[in-house]
Amino acid sequence: MVAPGPPDDPAGPGSFAFTVLAHSAAAPPEVFALLADATGWHEWAGPMIVRSSWERPGDTSTEGVGAVRRLGFPPVVGRERIVAYDPPTHHAYVVDGGLPVRAYRADVHLSAEPAGTRIEWSAAFVPLVAGTGPLLLVVLRSMVGGFARRLARAAAERSPGA
Repeated sequence: MVAPGPPDDPAGPGSFAFTVLAHSAAAPPEVFALLADATGWHEWAGPMIVRSSWERPGDTSTEGVGAVRRLGFPPVVGRERIVAYDPPTHHAYVVDGGLPVRAYRADVHLSAEPAGTRIEWSAAFVPLVAGTGPLLLVVLRSMVGGFARRLARAAAERSPGA
């Protein structure tokens, strides 16, 4: 199920985008389960995410489209609204608060590989403050790259086949 993204087109002028890749020895359903469960992010996502919870459930399931998760290191807490929930291959969200950006959308695509799962995490955004885009690109790509690597590792560690 997919809901519309942000009203601003992040592929337009002034936008920035990146993609990070990771590989997990776990199968796509195991990776997806960790990614989609906001309550467990603090266990695997790293030092920037010490608190993780649901602010609001989704339209048809707790973690589905329309759900809002809260992630962060108080007092800085981000709000992310789920806009695509297609287990076990596609999960997407938009940032509704907590970052100095607008029109931030991230799509996580999981693909089965012979030895596990390929994780492709792409995001696009428009900086809130002109001139900050290049710095935000470096910071967000690094942060999301860390999330992807830690997600891959955590899923593999919890996988019964690992």
